[in-house]
Amino acid sequence: MTETTVTYCDRCGEDTAAVDHAACRAARELEPPRYCTHCRRRMKVQVVPTGWTATCSVHGSPAA
Repeated sequence: MTETTVTYCDRCGEDTAAVDHAACRAARELEPPRYCTHCRRRMKVQVVPTGWTATCSVHGSPAA
């Protein structure tokens, strides 16, 4: 039995292999992530003048 692992875009939440994410990659240079790349849940994001934090309720903070 083969297990497939799906990775989701951290900006739009769609499957990274399904569509082109060039616009998402460009936008992510200025924006924090919005979706967990493991489970596609919307993350809790806090933006402050010095940066941002993003946390998935299941997986915690993404690797920076």
